[in-house]
Amino acid sequence: MRVLPFPCIRPVPEHAAEVAALPYDVFDRAEAASYVQDRPLSFLNIDRPETQFAPDQDMYAPEVYARAAELLQERIADGTYIADGNRAYYIYELTMDGRTQTGLVGVCAVDEYEDGTIKRHELTREDKERDRIDHMRALGCQTGPIFLTYRDQPVLDIIIAAAKESSPLYRFTDDEGVTQTVWEVAREDAVEAIHAMFQHIPCAYIADGHHRTASAVKVAQAMREEARAAGTLTGKEPFNFFLSVLFPDNQLTILPYNRVVADRAGMSADELLDRVRTAGFEVEPAQGAVVPERAGVVGMFTDGRWWRLSFGEALAAEVAAADPVASLDVSVLQERVLSPVLGIGDVRVDPRISFVGGIRGVEELERRAGTEGVAFSMFATSIDQLLAVADAGLLMPPKSTWFEPKLRSGLFIHRIAK
Repeated sequence: MRVLPFPCIRPVPEHAAEVAALPYDVFDRAEAASYVQDRPLSFLNIDRPETQFAPDQDMYAPEVYARAAELLQERIADGTYIADGNRAYYIYELTMDGRTQTGLVGVCAVDEYEDGTIKRHELTREDKERDRIDHMRALGCQTGPIFLTYRDQPVLDIIIAAAKESSPLYRFTDDEGVTQTVWEVAREDAVEAIHAMFQHIPCAYIADGHHRTASAVKVAQAMREEARAAGTLTGKEPFNFFLSVLFPDNQLTILPYNRVVADRAGMSADELLDRVRTAGFEVEPAQGAVVPERAGVVGMFTDGRWWRLSFGEALAAEVAAADPVASLDVSVLQERVLSPVLGIGDVRVDPRISFVGGIRGVEELERRAGTEGVAFSMFATSIDQLLAVADAGLLMPPKSTWFEPKLRSGLFIHRIAK
């Protein structure tokens, strides 16, 4: 793989904690507007520039993206950000609930996404891509790092650990209790060692950020055409690379991504239970909330109580023989219950279904289900399953994986145009 150092636009250390923001897509519009009210330096002001306008403003209008570009330039002009001319890597460490994961920040080649060296496992939606495409073109920058993983390389681990012996560039604990630590790696021998080691890594996998990746690739393709038409294309332009943080797979944990359906599709709770049994599940009443302890177990909450669903013998045998996608618990639930029983077809667009990431407790599932809905608590997809799906060239169902902690936006910015 080609993973390169880059000249980074980044906050000065004294403002890093104020700048760092959760990704743009974890907020709805009202939440984003509320969050930035008392946080003028938060990168969310730039990532979600509609927050600078009235609530009825078209959030995808050209003037909205133009305001994002103005804000970034203002933050550089007032010294909140610096444009570091060094071509450097950055080590980005996140510690949450006693668990630490350490990634390397660099830029990856668009060519390697196009040829499959960087593997994907989800579909993307054009409307979501368009927003980030317009954001990137307006700023001339990539601002949200792509979360990549690779199969652990012990020698690279040693090199990165040695680089962490120096003083950190940033260290702070954010509002969610995640300790963020960043080191700059600019010394020539260390940069060369990291670059060389990544050349021994055959591929990487998108863990989180499929839409950001697809958007960056489409921007690169458009800018290549513009440069080709002008006779200036070299292939070395910054837009040929996208901002990434790469983590070894053995440091990552995937949390459950749970489902809530707004109603029982006209069935009583007893009728629903009968249909679930017919679908191949063994159904047992539970004394309290069900948090599945292994694959093949799903919790179901409806009509005020919890049930434990487990794959029956025939269903378990069928799943064991299935391909890497069909054997996922989320796939089995979709194909056996959500679609045929509850009438949920395309989960990406059906308004009757919502999703709850694993950091939110079962209380949130119960609240959303209410008295008429149905909530499902899932066992988390494993990192090995994610890699197997991507290696097979297959696609996971939407909302199959939830990674924590989330990478913060605003700490690293990659300029792709002057």
